[in-house]
Amino acid sequence: MTTLSTRARGATTALAVAIGTLLATGPALGWGHRGHAVIDRTAIESLPPDGPVFLRNYLSLIEDSSTLPDDWRDDATPFSRMEEDPNHGWFQEQFDFMKPIPRSRFEFILALSKQQQKLAAEHSPDALKTNVRWTGTLPYALVEVYGHLVNGFRSYRERQARGESTANIETACAMFVAQMGHYVGDGAQPLHVTIHHDGWQGPNPKGYTRDHKIHGRMESGFVDAIGLSDKDILPKVHPLDPMDGDVFESVLAYLTESGKSVEAVYQLDQKGAWTDASNTDARELIYNRTAAGASMLRDLVVRAWKESALPRTSHGPSSIDSSNPAYNPETGSAPAARSPSVR
Repeated sequence: MTTLSTRARGATTALAVAIGTLLATGPALGWGHRGHAVIDRTAIESLPPDGPVFLRNYLSLIEDSSTLPDDWRDDATPFSRMEEDPNHGWFQEQFDFMKPIPRSRFEFILALSKQQQKLAAEHSPDALKTNVRWTGTLPYALVEVYGHLVNGFRSYRERQARGESTANIETACAMFVAQMGHYVGDGAQPLHVTIHHDGWQGPNPKGYTRDHKIHGRMESGFVDAIGLSDKDILPKVHPLDPMDGDVFESVLAYLTESGKSVEAVYQLDQKGAWTDASNTDARELIYNRTAAGASMLRDLVVRAWKESALPRTSHGPSSIDSSNPAYNPETGSAPAARSPSVR
């Protein structure tokens, strides 16, 4: 009994220290290093034998780089921040008017701009936040880096076939995995896919907290206090999904699924769960969400590996060819074609 009490006191102290450190250093960004690193490590550990297993040699690099995209959001580098900041969120309630979601970052931005102008003309207060800063661009960032990874794997295969060293391209691929893994990890965090990311917004009949610190209490303070590790979530990683359909649609579905846990985060907060490292329901939510992130990252890496084995040819008219039937002169490009089959 004494031992259990001591452990409980230790966990509570650790959580208080973690939250204090977090709040002293500014707003929460992503899962925090532990959460992102665990998601990435688990994904690479779960690769099948016929996947890009050379990535296991770069586990330390991938883990260490897992939060680099958050560093790119530093106010000291304003151009980097402006470009990167929207890539970490997908506040789905903000663009309910947009169906289907465009298959182009530029088409998405253009649609937002037109809606913003409409709302401004109507003197609607919603015009202030109808822009990429307040809607996010996470799925675009994710699939864009996915394309980098496909090309990286393709270069790896070609250099290997020529008997050339693959060391440098292996490092590049590991960095792409770390970057893509960050966006996948952010997408697994329910508060990254809702307008309620930093406290409940708008009508609040259930009395959820409006405290912006809920974000940090959950994803960093609690995660650090429970000492989240790959051993916690490896048993919960999903079976490998061949993911032969369209990648962009799979990413959107993944983000929608994550959003189903938003209220659970707030309900747990009402019970004080995010400041109680022994709370089993809070632990279970963290384990399930990080396992979902690791599963998705593993599946995307394997799919990119398979796609890299396809011939290096276009799967349709170039997106920047004005003769493409879908070419939009307002953006100077056509939306991306559906992903090729990798079976």
